[in-house]
Amino acid sequence: MNMPTGWEWILVIILALIVLGPKRLPDLMRSIGDGIRELKKSMNGAAPTNTEDEAPAAPPPVDAAK
Repeated sequence: MNMPTGWEWILVIILALIVLGPKRLPDLMRSIGDGIRELKKSMNGAAPTNTEDEAPAAPPPVDAAK
């Protein structure tokens, strides 16, 4: 199976705009990109970099009475 040529890509984009609409298409592409990014991270074994929800662990208290 060959890759689509330039005119075929244009036809696919026009059909996607007609079916999904100009408001939903960017959201769909963004979610596909996020999914691919997560797949690549899991394949490389990298830890997720989005740690905004997790607070950093506090260091243990230092015992000054010694």
